[in-house]
Amino acid sequence: MIDIRKLKELVRLMVENDLTELDLRDEQETVTVKRPGVHAVPQVYAPALAPAPMAMAAPHAAPAAPAAAAAEVLPAIESPMVGTYYASPGPDKSAFVSIGSRVGPETTVCLIEAMKIFNEIKAETTGVVEEILVKSGQPVEFGQPLFRIRPS
Repeated sequence: MIDIRKLKELVRLMVENDLTELDLRDEQETVTVKRPGVHAVPQVYAPALAPAPMAMAAPHAAPAAPAAAAAEVLPAIESPMVGTYYASPGPDKSAFVSIGSRVGPETTVCLIEAMKIFNEIKAETTGVVEEILVKSGQPVEFGQPLFRIRPS
């Protein structure tokens, strides 16, 4: 049985370092601690564009051409913490996902290492990976978009 002081220290470290899950194992003990509600990945949508003010047209002027549609902004899977992004479980392993991969809420899309702890990042949405915005080994910030997903 784990000492309650050790458990409290682990929880304190998780909160201080914005970790969502901690999994420790040795010969005598196995401890997994998860923080509920922290995995919510914000969805990003394009803001609605206000129409531009129009000048008065001359009485015989041709009607204006319709405005081009606003560029589509796909929802993002964002980094839930500061750390180092890894696309695969190991240097000689294939990436968790690639462009065109279908993902579901429980699909692991990458690892983020924070303080020597590798955290599996889940998609938490359903769709198709349209864009990968970071390279393996690159440092990432909290809230930084990692992937663009086309919902399905």
